[in-house]
Amino acid sequence: MHATRPAAAVRGTGLSGEQEPQQPPGGGSSSSSSSTTTDGGAERFSVLGWEQVQRLNQILEEAVPIHGRGNFPTLAVRPRRIVQVVRSRLEKRGVKVHSVRLNGSAASHVLHQDSGLGYKDLDLIFGVDLRSEEIFQLVKDVVMDCLLDFLPEGVNKEKITPMTLKEVYVQKLVKVCNDTDRWSLISLSNNSGKNVELKFVDSLRRQFEFSVDSFQIILDSLLLFGECSENPMSANFHPTVTGESMYGDFQEAMDHLRHRVIATRSPEEIRGGGLLKYCHLLVRGFKPKSEVDMKALQRYMCSRFFIDFPDIGEQQRKLESYLQSHFVGMESKRYDCLMTLHRVVNESTVCLMGHERRQTLNLIAMLAVKVLAEQNIIPTNVTCYYQPAPFIGEVNVKYYVTHMQPLLPCSHSYPTWLPCN
Repeated sequence: MHATRPAAAVRGTGLSGEQEPQQPPGGGSSSSSSSTTTDGGAERFSVLGWEQVQRLNQILEEAVPIHGRGNFPTLAVRPRRIVQVVRSRLEKRGVKVHSVRLNGSAASHVLHQDSGLGYKDLDLIFGVDLRSEEIFQLVKDVVMDCLLDFLPEGVNKEKITPMTLKEVYVQKLVKVCNDTDRWSLISLSNNSGKNVELKFVDSLRRQFEFSVDSFQIILDSLLLFGECSENPMSANFHPTVTGESMYGDFQEAMDHLRHRVIATRSPEEIRGGGLLKYCHLLVRGFKPKSEVDMKALQRYMCSRFFIDFPDIGEQQRKLESYLQSHFVGMESKRYDCLMTLHRVVNESTVCLMGHERRQTLNLIAMLAVKVLAEQNIIPTNVTCYYQPAPFIGEVNVKYYVTHMQPLLPCSHSYPTWLPCN
């Protein structure tokens, strides 16, 4: 079902209403707040169906563990509760929350359950005005206060400081403040990789990498329904929940999601991590929209990857971090992703000198063999060496692949880039 004006209505007899579309957080990549269409006339908003609303509600109601380090207890908190408490505290402290949205792979899962993407992180976007450094700090303090309240009864909270809470329960803390982007991210720890990521956005020039991960679902009407309605939701009585595609054309993006198509707009704006996401999509069975698009896209992404991660040590840290956080429960796919990345870098890198390119390819090959070793499935005709190779001597590694031999195919069911005898 489509909507030309996102509504805050409740579907059912006797309750209705309509409001102007909310301005998405990060005005640089969104349409005007008075319109739901792109410049080309395509609708960027759509109203969710009943099954989609049910999936969304299930995600918000399912308790997510926030694991503490050391002897601190695990917090089991529903995302709905996190949003309600954080929003209420911010507004009490004078920070207006314009909207709250579910973003990324979780939003894609809500819209199309069999997308092939799956979802790990729960990305929640709070649209706020971050006018000053003091507001950035206030947002951080509010989240730490909420974590303190989420601690179970019996825990002595008097001596627990915000700094302690940050060290114990926060996996990642990011602040970006420049001419085009003003936002902060607080990622709460989860040992299985299903992190709750709270993103506070004033402006964000680029909010997606590919059309299939460009969806945002506005949660305000569903949250309000839960607070105000005495009756449970049903097919005939539920809030009108609106989704938006930051790609621009909601239905086109949905078609890409259903048919597993890789497409984007302005690929030159995609950050360096987009290369890894692209290879991840290929491994999951997604295909580029066209051969021409694929070649241009790969060149852009390779160039940006080496701009953002120019040093071999930075490249290794990024690759290891991505493999660790995006393949929990499907470790066998790490090797496939690295092989795909090796092929893409080998075919599409045009911005590096020959030795730099070989250095990166050898790093990827080393990580691939390391992945196989961790799974105890290295073929018998592969030799692993346990000291750093000369080209990555400054990096702390356990395995490397000799670079004295050319890349040759292997008949083993787990091929590597080592020569086959």
